[in-house]
Amino acid sequence: MDIFSVLTMVGGLALFLYGMQVMGDGLAKVSGGKLERILENLTSSPIKAVLLGAGVTAVIQSSSATTVMVVGFVNSGIMKLNQAVGIIMGANIGTTVTSWILSLSGLQGDNIFVKLCKPSSFSPILAVIGVVFLIFLKDEKKKDIGTIMVGFAVLMFGMETMSDAVKPLANVPEFTGILTAFSNPILGMIAGAVLTAIIQSSSASVGILQALCVTGAVSYGVAIPIIMGQNIGTCVTALLSSIGASKNAKRAAMVHLYFNIIGTVVFMVIFYSVNAVVGFSFLGTAANAAGIAVVHSLFNVFATLLLLPFSKGLEKLACLTIRDDAKSLEEEEEKKELQLLDARFLEKPAFAMEQSVHVANKMAEESKRTLFTAMDLLWNYTEDGAKKVSELETLVDQYEDELGTYLVKLSRQNLSVHDSHTLSIVLHCIGDFERISDHAINIMEAAQEMHNKKLTFSPKAEEELKVFCRAVQDIVEKAYAVFRDQDEKLAQKVEPLEAVVDDLNQEVKKRHIRRLRNGKCTIELGFILSDITTSLERVADHCSNIAVCVTQVRDDTYDTHGYLNSVKNEDSEIFRGLVLEAEGKYLLP
Repeated sequence: MDIFSVLTMVGGLALFLYGMQVMGDGLAKVSGGKLERILENLTSSPIKAVLLGAGVTAVIQSSSATTVMVVGFVNSGIMKLNQAVGIIMGANIGTTVTSWILSLSGLQGDNIFVKLCKPSSFSPILAVIGVVFLIFLKDEKKKDIGTIMVGFAVLMFGMETMSDAVKPLANVPEFTGILTAFSNPILGMIAGAVLTAIIQSSSASVGILQALCVTGAVSYGVAIPIIMGQNIGTCVTALLSSIGASKNAKRAAMVHLYFNIIGTVVFMVIFYSVNAVVGFSFLGTAANAAGIAVVHSLFNVFATLLLLPFSKGLEKLACLTIRDDAKSLEEEEEKKELQLLDARFLEKPAFAMEQSVHVANKMAEESKRTLFTAMDLLWNYTEDGAKKVSELETLVDQYEDELGTYLVKLSRQNLSVHDSHTLSIVLHCIGDFERISDHAINIMEAAQEMHNKKLTFSPKAEEELKVFCRAVQDIVEKAYAVFRDQDEKLAQKVEPLEAVVDDLNQEVKKRHIRRLRNGKCTIELGFILSDITTSLERVADHCSNIAVCVTQVRDDTYDTHGYLNSVKNEDSEIFRGLVLEAEGKYLLP
């Protein structure tokens, strides 16, 4: 075997791995987060969880990806550890689908049906169709389907290239000698585990083993222990993924490891014990791609049937390995909502976007609560209430910081057009919600100052301020609903209300000046009132920004001033009608 054959083999391996990655990415985009939602919601029984894990893995062609996803779900609190156990078992079964697809390349025969089933026959057709979809079609879903087709064609071409390159190894005694050494179960398992740990894909490592079968030097005695090791090696991905995660997420990764180790040990003990008595004649027979797929499938089905009744035992074993402490439980509870922003989900952009929207809605809700709590302090001041406002504002700041960082990372992923627009809206709006909570602090401090100095507004000023506060509460509720529901129709009612809030701000200040001249109010109270109304007016401005963002981003015409001018000029009658309606609702006494 010369250097060019080695380069061809490495090139084939590169194409094989790349094709698997491209096909997996395409499948993930086509699913649009649906598979993740299914995993999240349909794990009520162990058997259903196993079937679900197998089905999802068969679609995305990676047990490592499924397991990492499950670790992320457990880490973020979406899924409980006992739900994860069945999915992890099912993922091991689902990953065998890849080996069955790859085994099609070994089909022999002149029958037209057999020829059509061979990848060498239909892969070029898929490649052509896929490229046409990618280059000439505009529909995003069709482009994703094209990506899947091209990925599959590249994968199969890489497999065939790799197989052709290793055929000469059949005549190399050293290669045969190395493989013979792997018939030792321990050495074979170590080799399979190391290879899989390096490339972090059991599907790919099994595919490499199938490619080596064309040399005729890989017997079943060699292949079986290697396959056992490959199942253990695939656990490395989930273990690495669980670093820095919650205790339960680490336990989910340990369940995966224990499942494969226990399953392998039991299978090997039974298999070689029976072999010692019976003497399996097929162990010395040259393995083929289909045989590898059979062994891979039989082992994973056996391990699942063996350990499914003991799923609670696996869970307890993982809990004994990763123990709880009071401090970690408290920290995880505090971060429960933010744990939805799990870095593992970035590999599934559609689902990561869904989680980000959920967290953003929670942030918006907390921002609203901060403001309303602060406004209530103007009439019913308590130290506990003031402390609550400060705590909520700190929480909102944390939301903005972590959510903003996560969204920037997510923006680098391959997002759909819809998700790109959603990301832009969320990224724009979280800054406005954070500023609303900042203004809540200003209002709380004004209420605190009045309480400490024992100052009170005149009955007239208090009535006016209550009307002003009701108008601001209305616009905040509308802006929150616009953001939460992406309601462009409701967004049209925000700007007219913002105009009324501006007028109320000016009118309240004018009335205060008149009372000041008449000696019915003090300058000190005037400064406090001005601080309050200015903060309320700026809150309304941020609500306007949110409504404009939701309306404009999806049109790719994000221009706040241009949009506001067009609303007031082109739709003047509608706009004026909504203004009059709001003015009637919030008349100052």
